[in-house]
Amino acid sequence: MTTQRTSGRRKQALAAAVAVAALMTTAACGGGNSDDGDKGSKTGAAGFDAANNKVAQADLAKKGGTLRFGGAQDADSWDTTRGYYGFMWNFARYYSRQLVTNKTEPGKDGATLTPDLATGLAKVTDKGKTYTYTLRDGVTWEDGKPITSKDIKYGIERVWAQDVLSGGPVYLKDVLDPKGAYKGPYKDSAKDKLGLKAIDTPDDKTIVFHLPKANSDFEEMLALVSASPVRQDMDTKSKYGLHPFSSGPYKFASYSPGKDLTLVRNDKWSQASDPIRKAYPDKITVQFFSDANQLDQRLINGDLDLDINQTGMSPQGRTTALKEHKANLDNPVSGYIRYAVFPQSVKPFDNIECRKAVILGADHVSLQTARGGPIAGGDIGTNMLPPSVAGAEGQKYDPYKLAGANKSGNEADAKAALKACGKPNGFKTTIAVRNNKPVEVATAQSLQASLKKIGITAEIDQYDGSQTTGIIGSPANVKKKNYGIIIMGWGPDFPSVQGFGLPLWDSKYILDSGNSNYALIKDKTIDGLFDQYTTTLDDAGKTKISTEINHKVMEGAYYLPFVFEKFINWRGDNLANVYTTDGYSGTYDFVNLGLKSAK
Repeated sequence: MTTQRTSGRRKQALAAAVAVAALMTTAACGGGNSDDGDKGSKTGAAGFDAANNKVAQADLAKKGGTLRFGGAQDADSWDTTRGYYGFMWNFARYYSRQLVTNKTEPGKDGATLTPDLATGLAKVTDKGKTYTYTLRDGVTWEDGKPITSKDIKYGIERVWAQDVLSGGPVYLKDVLDPKGAYKGPYKDSAKDKLGLKAIDTPDDKTIVFHLPKANSDFEEMLALVSASPVRQDMDTKSKYGLHPFSSGPYKFASYSPGKDLTLVRNDKWSQASDPIRKAYPDKITVQFFSDANQLDQRLINGDLDLDINQTGMSPQGRTTALKEHKANLDNPVSGYIRYAVFPQSVKPFDNIECRKAVILGADHVSLQTARGGPIAGGDIGTNMLPPSVAGAEGQKYDPYKLAGANKSGNEADAKAALKACGKPNGFKTTIAVRNNKPVEVATAQSLQASLKKIGITAEIDQYDGSQTTGIIGSPANVKKKNYGIIIMGWGPDFPSVQGFGLPLWDSKYILDSGNSNYALIKDKTIDGLFDQYTTTLDDAGKTKISTEINHKVMEGAYYLPFVFEKFINWRGDNLANVYTTDGYSGTYDFVNLGLKSAK
């Protein structure tokens, strides 16, 4: 996922980061004894890591009450076509349904698919090119009218309207209409505005997808909220995100962007038509705060139940929470990898040996510490495939010994690489980092200090983090600014190598604007493996190719992975039926959260 998918909380001066990390270590160590573990339980919390890949207090959820979210950042959009933040995809299932969705189960099982609006998973024919679904009985909009196959088709067609509805994932557009023949519903010459030829709706209960070329992850793409139905007469185009029309158990009551959001029960929703959602609370509220420390304090005080952003507590809040409320915390491995990437357009990073010099010269323990240490930062990253993706090997695959012999840096090998790339005395470069991510700044400063020891002088440029797409997403600007090292992060849109790595590593995804293949990788072998992956229909074959792609990426030395990221997330005393899920990158599954008592 981008931005909030690539999540965030990061950066501060290195000294501050080290101080925070020291506090973290103290808190974590002190929090490991039974006294600290019991502090939160006095108020009814389930215990440290009680909801990490398992269900906490499942039997205590009651119907009723108000579920209270807080957040330090609003969604990019609540329009199901435009939203791309991971927490938006999670939350949107309160008011939107899809043909299929992620199972409401903890851990790895939550990354598997189950029918939602459809009566079953797809009937796949024509060697993986035709997908057929039948809609359930009794599925309705918030005004009681039936949801039809045409509503689903229209909702998907909106993805083509990128001039009006930009921002969301475009997998469906790329797979169903790779030549871009369809111009979207707002320019559709068909009278009913349903002119996309790749989707048939022979009747109101049947929808058929025709892929020009098989894609083994197509059903994963249909599970994204961008495949939600939208009713044509309720489509307010660019304003739709202010008040989406509900197909789920809750509907918008009020929304003030950047301030608050309230959902109330949709009385036209039928539990009998929905095997996924239990709809425990009567009302769901979200308050947005500009100060993450204020948000954390409200969580600790019990004024809020959980953080909607799910990117972990701030250093100040997590230090207090680990010391005094450890039973309210979970420490899941996220689906995100934090890393540095080397654009090959910026010399001398067109030379693999110069890239290897940075990888080998970096102090990986220092980088981990700058990101919050093993608990709040994560395990040292050794490769570029997240643990939640099939084919991942975790730290078992460590080609540069980043978590082993070279974890504190290998000055001799780094200098040998510099000599091999024709820069025996080092060189100058610039590290690009977002100015609104303190931990990223701290990471850049850690890397800067390591590189200085091997003769590489790195200047740090803190750019406007809200303008990422136009700054580091523009290869021309990256080259102009001499951004030889870009600090970033990424998580999977869906748990496969295609859902994670395609935008990063396939040459077809190098764009003049909005680029995410920052390394500008043009490797025919990698491109060929992705092509092979999309037409491989058996899971074992897909897993094997996934591993091969990761190995080729690491052999090219395009990236310096920092950590397989972990979070410290708050779980309020009153929450019930709480669990983390790989379906949403190790965060809590929102859709069936309940309360122990009505508030």
